[in-house]
Amino acid sequence: MTVLTKEARRLKRRRRVRAKVVGTATRPRLAVFRSNRGVFAQLIDDEAGHTIAAAQWTEPEVRGLGRMEQARRVGELIAERAKAAGVERAVFDRGGYRYHGRVKAVADGAREAGLAI
Repeated sequence: MTVLTKEARRLKRRRRVRAKVVGTATRPRLAVFRSNRGVFAQLIDDEAGHTIAAAQWTEPEVRGLGRMEQARRVGELIAERAKAAGVERAVFDRGGYRYHGRVKAVADGAREAGLAI
């Protein structure tokens, strides 16, 4: 019997979700990565293999905030950049994480800024 680490279990969930969730040019994939220090979000067109927009916690306007507020602000930034790129809708890729806490805050921030997820 193989014992999987917490990270290995997350990657297994991530691969399972990625088999079903595909981003296109009109509806890209909003991928979220959560580290211990902050969150990162990207809008990805999987057909072309390009990142349309990205936002991360290391940006100056986000860096000084608390963790949950950072995540919400990253969601708002990614939605603003998506609208600038002409994207109105996206499909949410939680990256194998539970839809809870900072991952949920990114999605909520993006929705509040007008991105349809």
